[in-house]
Amino acid sequence: MFLKVSKNKKTGRTYLSMAESYRKAGAKYPSSRTIESFGYLDELEKIYDDPIAYYTEYVSQQNEKQKAEDSEYIIKENKNAILPKNLSARRNLGYIVLQKIYYELGLDRLLNNKQRNRKFAYNTSSILKLLIFSRILAPASKKRTFERKSTYFDFEKNAFSLMDIYRSLSYFAEIEDDIKKHIHNQISVKYGRNTEYVYYDTTNYYFEIDEEDDLRKNGPSKEYRRDPIVQLGLAMDADGIPISYELFPGNESEKLHLRPMIGELVRNYNTGRVIAVADAAQNTGNNIYYLESGKCSYVFSQSVRGADNDIKEFILNEEGYEYFGDEYKRKSRVVRRAINVDFLRPNGDTFKKKVFVDQRQVVFYSKKYADRSKAKREAVLKKAQCIVDNPSAYTKATSYGALRYIENIEVDKKTGEIKERDKSVPYINYKKYMEDEQYDGYYCIVTNIFNDESNKFPDDKIIEIYQGLWRIEDNFRVTKNELCTRPVYVSREDRIHAHFLICYIALVILRLIHKRLHYAMSTEKIIDTLSKINCSPETKNLYLFDYRSDESDLIGEIIGFDFTKKRLTRGEIRKIIGSSKI
Repeated sequence: MFLKVSKNKKTGRTYLSMAESYRKAGAKYPSSRTIESFGYLDELEKIYDDPIAYYTEYVSQQNEKQKAEDSEYIIKENKNAILPKNLSARRNLGYIVLQKIYYELGLDRLLNNKQRNRKFAYNTSSILKLLIFSRILAPASKKRTFERKSTYFDFEKNAFSLMDIYRSLSYFAEIEDDIKKHIHNQISVKYGRNTEYVYYDTTNYYFEIDEEDDLRKNGPSKEYRRDPIVQLGLAMDADGIPISYELFPGNESEKLHLRPMIGELVRNYNTGRVIAVADAAQNTGNNIYYLESGKCSYVFSQSVRGADNDIKEFILNEEGYEYFGDEYKRKSRVVRRAINVDFLRPNGDTFKKKVFVDQRQVVFYSKKYADRSKAKREAVLKKAQCIVDNPSAYTKATSYGALRYIENIEVDKKTGEIKERDKSVPYINYKKYMEDEQYDGYYCIVTNIFNDESNKFPDDKIIEIYQGLWRIEDNFRVTKNELCTRPVYVSREDRIHAHFLICYIALVILRLIHKRLHYAMSTEKIIDTLSKINCSPETKNLYLFDYRSDESDLIGEIIGFDFTKKRLTRGEIRKIIGSSKI
């Protein structure tokens, strides 16, 4: 290690730090990395008569200390020693993989630059790091996260309180858009952003509260809960890495939010041509007209059972299908189709108007999907029979679609309870059941992407593009299961926004690690592995590690850390942590 004296050509100021030399793989010349920062020379001269001489001696002492630490240790311990009360000395080192991505995204630099003109007595980047790393490795409330901050080496001496964390949440909400755009730009430059297709979907997250407010509203919960919810619309690139997101009230229709999201991406995210990919919920006349008018493309699923008769007849007509074995077939057509679009009058009122668009409809059948649909429908039929036998034992939330096949039943709009209609006997509508059955295994996709002589978008390519939508569902699953985004325990609207921003950044970091690993490991396995890379002190300066696996070796090799050592000195750990901030 050596004293590094750096002069800023623009400001003329000199900065002192302790650094070490290392050689990157394949590099012709060695590089240096900072181990410890001291500060600007003009400021240090107010404290020391000769800061350079002082820190030269300090670096020399650290080198001597390092040599001593690297020598063989003989540990003498009292076998009958008593463990002190309230001791929690175990430390996690797996977080440095997350920290490396955090610094690669330039988030520390962004936060520190933005903080310069604010009178904060604490470092907002340190707080954001703690909240993100804990959300991934040990999700908990903000209070519990603060109490466990000493789990990570970097936060032992960070001077911030629990109230500072809550204050920072309000600040993070204030700069939410800047952070999202910064992350997108950094990914585009450092990782390569694949925005050939933009996938969009929505989900919702519940709050365990009784009363609604402006954001948390009662609405159709994905988890069939009656708690107030917020909705989240997420845009994702073709590699499964999030681009941006939007929060909106739980009682608003998700159909209204595709258009502003796509508009935001086109205006501010430099995505180029957009192919919007979404499920049937976004397949509306307004959305199609908006995308067509903006010269954007779309690939939407089309509900088969909810389609008009023309599409249903096309699907069931065997003419034109191309067979691939006995269990799969597909066909397509281009049709002129009328869609209903809302237009605005000068006085602010809206009116509907039919607009004709050219649309390509791709239909395919899979026996595997048909068998799965049949099994699900049989389960729904059993549920329907149970409801007919005892309606009061069920609610709308616990009926799971069975009400579709039951007549003479009504649902209390306030409570969701199911009851018989006056003087009517509930029964199962088998005609509707059999009508639905004939569409098992069929899928329909609609798009304004038409094949041409180059054959760039044949039917199987359109199907492949649509099937990539599963990745956005997987992103939602990770936020709800691994990151424990809900239930949400903060109540102020700005802090709710900050909570989702933290979860979003955590998701982005995980997806970037996933990509760096060439998708060789599941997100769950990445989290599990990093959370197990822990150590405990054997002496004041020596730490014992107790976990190693094929997964930790792979992560270490690809991300650039050595997780194979059984023991490391405190100095060695400090150097490893320093290398994660380059």
